Amino acid sequence: MPVVDFHFHVTRGEEYLRSISHGLKTMLEWKDSKGDPRQVLNRAGIAGFLDQEGVDYAVALAEIGYASTIYPNNEDVVEFCQGIPRLIPFCHINPFLVGRPAQLLERCVKELGFKGLKLHPTFNLYYPNDSFMYPVYAKAEELGIPVIIHTGSSTLAGSRLKYGDPLWIDDVAVDFPHLRVIQAHGGRGFWYDRALFLTRLHENLYIDISGLPPQRLLTYFPDLEKSADKVLFGSDWPGPSVKTNIEAIQSLPMSDQAKDKILGGNAMKILGLGG
Repeated sequence: MPVVDFHFHVTRGEEYLRSISHGLKTMLEWKDSKGDPRQVLNRAGIAGFLDQEGVDYAVALAEIGYASTIYPNNEDVVEFCQGIPRLIPFCHINPFLVGRPAQLLERCVKELGFKGLKLHPTFNLYYPNDSFMYPVYAKAEELGIPVIIHTGSSTLAGSRLKYGDPLWIDDVAVDFPHLRVIQAHGGRGFWYDRALFLTRLHENLYIDISGLPPQRLLTYFPDLEKSADKVLFGSDWPGPSVKTNIEAIQSLPMSDQAKDKILGGNAMKILGLGG
């Protein structure tokens, strides 16, 4: 079964370092085997990096915030992914920076070639069930693309945790039953049980486990194997070794079938890869 990293950033290193807490910077492993970060964080080096880390496909995320954070915009990400089929570009929409976000989403998918949408309510400061987001969800459902919504805590400066409660996504799941929604980070911090429980209530809801230490997954989600159909591997790279995270998941006391679903099987279905 191919390994799919469903939460992967292709931002350049200097941009990412400006956006995270100082205490986390020492955790990041930018460098390739020769110690040069520039050989990884570019188009030429990314394929070799994915091979080195054991990743077959990666969902490459755009992320657009306010002046406090500089991430690559949609055009930068789709340009980075061009000609690299193993990178699956997801656009980002900050609803406060565009007048017609649903039309922007349609353009991103139909003209630029994006395969999904990433939303970051805790950083862009809105509740996922705010009514002004409903045209965006309706358009995503019409286009048949998955939507990743950040849940739980965030290291990005200026983020507000109250917008990350997975419970707000319950309304979205009810009102858009054919929209596939991935709760990024599985409600990290307060809401692990809430995020996973919502996947049992709604056929169209999933979680990704990006940004979580894999060796603690069964502490956060004691019944993880029972919900393996609804869980997606993600690294939230740049950060700790992707390969180490994969190996940690492979060593968990779960069935091989459950591990295969989490590491790639579920993502392959959502992304329509592999026939």
